Amino acid sequence: MYKDWLKQLPAQVAVCPIQLPGRSTRFHEPPYHELHALIPDIAEAIRPLLDRPFVFMGHSMGALISFELARYVRKLYALEPVHLLMAGFHAPHMPDPGPIIHHLPDPEFMAELTKLNGTPKELIEHAELMELMLPMLKADFTLAEQYVYQQGEPFTCPITAFGGWQDPDISVKEIQGWKEQTTGAFRAYMLEGDHFFIHSQEKDVLRIIRAILEDLLRKY
Repeated sequence: MYKDWLKQLPAQVAVCPIQLPGRSTRFHEPPYHELHALIPDIAEAIRPLLDRPFVFMGHSMGALISFELARYVRKLYALEPVHLLMAGFHAPHMPDPGPIIHHLPDPEFMAELTKLNGTPKELIEHAELMELMLPMLKADFTLAEQYVYQQGEPFTCPITAFGGWQDPDISVKEIQGWKEQTTGAFRAYMLEGDHFFIHSQEKDVLRIIRAILEDLLRKY
């Protein structure tokens, strides 16, 4: 998804998607089950890119990863993003509002997955493909659902949070809760769509992000 954004964002912006193990060309690598193991590896990989102003963006579990990665980078390298873009995930200090599903047997897990409306029906109904995908999907849910928030200093950079009006789990309150994670500016956008509004409302999401980045380019 993020690779396609490159053509729609300012030319001066380098879009650097992070591909986690268990996906696409890294399909045969074992996925991470714990955030504390994942974050240092990402930080080491992106360290050469942090010699200029940078923004972290994440959707769903990616928002959680981006948040904790920003904390880790601040602690280890004394660097902070110039903006955080958090989409489709509750403020990390708030309880997870959704049901815990990573431990469910495969049929029940797949039923809950279907409710999120982010996995194509054709894939869910393809038994062989789902057998291959389930370990990665369950690892993702394990990582997110076993996350334990640790109190820390808020960021000074602005945070922009996005949510979907029809998201069955993430409410306006949980999106607005991100405000507590910064002493800087904060803005929340609620868009039409469910948990995967980032796809159905991609034009609006990109319009907002483009405006933020253009403003940052004028400053830096």
